[in-house]
Amino acid sequence: MIKDIIDANNNVTVGAKEIEILKEYFPACFRNGSFDIERLKEYLKDKINITEEGYELRFLGKNYARLLASLDTTTVIVPDEEHNNLPENKDSKNIYISGDNLDALKHLLKSYAGSIKCIYIDPPYNTGSDDFVYSDSFNFTVEELVSKLSISEEQASRVLDLTRRGSATHSAWLMFMLPRLLLARDLLSKDGVIFISIDDNEQSNLKLLCDDIFGEECFMGNIVRATGQTTGQDGDGLGSSFDYILVYSKNEGYELNGLELSEKDKKRFQEQDDIGYYAYDQLRKTGSNDKREDRPNLYYGIVDPDGKILYPTATAGYDGRWRVEKSSYENLVKNNMILWKKTTRNNVEVWWPYVKYYLEGRTKRPSPLWNDLEGNKKASREVRELFDGKKVFDFPKPVDLLLRIINIATDKDSLIVDFFGGSSTTAHAIMQQNSKDGGNRKYILIQWQEQCKEDSEAFKSHYKTIDEIGQARIKLAANKLRRENPMFHGDLGFKHFTLQEPTNQSIEKMEQFDPHSIFGDTTLVDEFGVPTILTTWLVRDGYGLTSDVKTLNIEGYELYYMDKHLYIINPNLSNEVVASLLDRYQSDAGFNPQNIVIYGYALSWRELQGLKDSLRVIQDGEKNMRINFDVRY
Repeated sequence: MIKDIIDANNNVTVGAKEIEILKEYFPACFRNGSFDIERLKEYLKDKINITEEGYELRFLGKNYARLLASLDTTTVIVPDEEHNNLPENKDSKNIYISGDNLDALKHLLKSYAGSIKCIYIDPPYNTGSDDFVYSDSFNFTVEELVSKLSISEEQASRVLDLTRRGSATHSAWLMFMLPRLLLARDLLSKDGVIFISIDDNEQSNLKLLCDDIFGEECFMGNIVRATGQTTGQDGDGLGSSFDYILVYSKNEGYELNGLELSEKDKKRFQEQDDIGYYAYDQLRKTGSNDKREDRPNLYYGIVDPDGKILYPTATAGYDGRWRVEKSSYENLVKNNMILWKKTTRNNVEVWWPYVKYYLEGRTKRPSPLWNDLEGNKKASREVRELFDGKKVFDFPKPVDLLLRIINIATDKDSLIVDFFGGSSTTAHAIMQQNSKDGGNRKYILIQWQEQCKEDSEAFKSHYKTIDEIGQARIKLAANKLRRENPMFHGDLGFKHFTLQEPTNQSIEKMEQFDPHSIFGDTTLVDEFGVPTILTTWLVRDGYGLTSDVKTLNIEGYELYYMDKHLYIINPNLSNEVVASLLDRYQSDAGFNPQNIVIYGYALSWRELQGLKDSLRVIQDGEKNMRINFDVRY
């Protein structure tokens, strides 16, 4: 478990994950431990353009940040059992994690990689006034960094100085963001998209960083959002009334959902037929790229109401083109989508075709300028109204902002992640949208247990940490939605978990434990608790944080069963329990866990060997199963 991770982390180097991928797919490019880049080019030259252009974002600590992304977390996941067992929470699929988001993302990847439809984050802007200071809990020596990163001692010293003294430089901020965005990319589904709020301080750097991580071709746009107030009045230059939201998709070619039309938009649809209200536009392409030579396949003749052949000739006299291919045009005719109107061209009255656009079900493409939403003042009012007029959180985002993101980027059953949870606006918006359209969207929020300042209104209201405020906001918003929409019976609860680092004493016990001992060690089970060990393992094995694990009571001994995994964590595994377990395997056709996961500290060497010897007979039995034993330390 933790000791296994510590041992594995000692061998991690920058790019180890990427090298393993290359070895899997291009083994012929490796010779005597070296990678032949020219041979890789030969493999790819007919499928992709290879450029020698050497443009990239460089900053102090970039490789160090990549190393942090490669290291596994040594934290455990502690379930809030009292909270999670409340009626409104026990069946909830929503998740709130208190802890460092870098650790949380590493846990989540083990169960949720490639399954997140939308990520929204509002990271620290590095303004100088938002209290951002980079620090981490990794304790590397200069010598270790020299070895792991292949850098000079001078460079290693500069990187460590940046991490140890705490810094709010551009390099520090980028070093903070890079590993988190690398992990976020791997969480996204194939059609996933990420939205990142930022302001002028780091917008340009963030754009280059995201181009590096997600690829320039996956950049979908930069939303300009009106904040509703001008900042920086006391400084030089221009004040600011906007911030930004960078948008990237997991893969190139992803399209966002359309937005609902405004009342102003709907006024265009004045015509009506048997189908409904519609607007219309010329079938001939106008504006740029409207010439025949631009799209020769879109130049063809069509039959007008008088039976004459009509071509897309521009008013200036040159050959133009239609908007659609001939087969698409024929479908439009078949569906009564072509409107013919008389018009005068070159002093001659002729028929001219238009395409109908019906109002029913129509949406519009999202604009990059979002100045039609109320700004930050409304967001502050929303929070104060929930907290009896108290200002418990600075700079929340408006619910309407998140509602728009949810509408353009998710489906009704999407899973959404916000790993800078803050005041939990994301959770509030998801619950509100679900209550409106009957959706079943789910969220995972992560928030560090940042201490509230003692002179803050939050602290005076008995909130010690920011994550406490975030959880309270979810509960208050849920109660408000229940009052406003009593017919909605969707998921308004959440499961809560806290990330916890093992103590130095625990690590020492792990390092000193002898797997061949005649006695097990119960102190670690007592310290972490069985629910914590089990929860951490369920996530590691891909079952997530809301799995319905079964507790099996065999001869008074509790085991835990989930799909193909059987977890043995408790000490004192007797021969009677092993015998009953063997009988269960042989007599119960529905009971066939193929992986037995054992908490190595809890069992003596004799108990462990007895279990293995007894269950090996199943491999030769009627079930003909192969049982894998996974002993974790």
